[in-house]
Amino acid sequence: MNPKIIKDPVHGYVEIDAAILPLLDSPAIQRLRYVRQLGFSFLVYPGASHSRFEHSVGTMHLADVACRQFGLAPKDRLLILVSALLHDVGHGPFSHASEPLMESWLGRTHDDIAGIVDTHFSSMLEQIGLDPADVCAVVKGSHPLSGIIHGDLDVDRMDYLLRDAYYTGAPYGTVDAHRLIRNIHLTEEGVVLDENGINAAESLLIARTLMRPTVYYHHVSRIGECMFQLAMLDHAMDLSVPDRERLCMLDDAECMHELKNSPDARARDLAARLYERRLYKRAIYAGQDQVNAAVFQTGLSLERTRTVAGEIAHAAGCSADEILVDIPPIPGDMSLEVQVKNRHDPLGFAEISPRLGTLNQTRREQWRLGVYTVPGLREAVADAAADVLHIKKPTRQDTLF
Repeated sequence: MNPKIIKDPVHGYVEIDAAILPLLDSPAIQRLRYVRQLGFSFLVYPGASHSRFEHSVGTMHLADVACRQFGLAPKDRLLILVSALLHDVGHGPFSHASEPLMESWLGRTHDDIAGIVDTHFSSMLEQIGLDPADVCAVVKGSHPLSGIIHGDLDVDRMDYLLRDAYYTGAPYGTVDAHRLIRNIHLTEEGVVLDENGINAAESLLIARTLMRPTVYYHHVSRIGECMFQLAMLDHAMDLSVPDRERLCMLDDAECMHELKNSPDARARDLAARLYERRLYKRAIYAGQDQVNAAVFQTGLSLERTRTVAGEIAHAAGCSADEILVDIPPIPGDMSLEVQVKNRHDPLGFAEISPRLGTLNQTRREQWRLGVYTVPGLREAVADAAADVLHIKKPTRQDTLF
């Protein structure tokens, strides 16, 4: 069987190995065509409707480039290509928007794909000589070769930065993926970066830092996610675990259809608001300088945010349905646990690149605590939230809309 050629807008022509075609055409992979890569970012960037499917194909393509660069044996190369294709098969509707629900309801993340592999892929993997457990281990990050798609300089990150920048139009995701791959070496001690690849590695870190507030944590996208999560919580209130599992494996359109026809009135209303882009608005959008950052270091769970929303609603004299609380974890430091190979002794990346500390400080400054509400309640909710969460009153700059 001849390989399949796919025209990709980011990488050009992508070749799919003949052995992988049955996996590519499987219903579980084809479902990813209908799961948006960036969740609700399309509410901000209309072009951001690209899917997990094309990202998976792009990641597989870059993984192939890396495998050839590293000179992997044919069986190891096939393992990495298949793992790259399957690495996002566990995502729920709207990608990361449903991740907290999956963790709360099912106790797993999208990287835990053993159940999906066992149900949909085991026989196909065995037919091409791969152990399904090895594929799951690579995706989870516990295999010796995991670093190619699950590490500090992985091809997954290279593809999504390039792809997300392309589809949003945000000019910050530039990564010289091929130069970076050409300057990475796999050794028994782990990944080693040639000094000629330092600039390319720094560009990846800069892209991650700049894309975070403009795309991944844009407040409108976060509002959409919070509205979706509340709708899902209400809709699933009386569902069994198997029914919640099914809900987490719907695609975006199926999930929205279910929410718009939910027996729960609030779930229906939130779904209609999302569909028509009648979104909640920011009442408070506070940085670390306005809060006791230590209290919010690890963020708040979905359940805890609903409790806090109730406390704010009580103080504001409104319904908890009209308030969303969004407190993500304060971002940890980026690190590249790689050695840099130069003419002298190998050095850690942080010793070579002074920019790493600056970028980490920037990431911390980008963090925001959000309290959102319906347009007519913004002032009352802002006052109540400031009291409940001990937030310094926002300045005019903090409340630009």
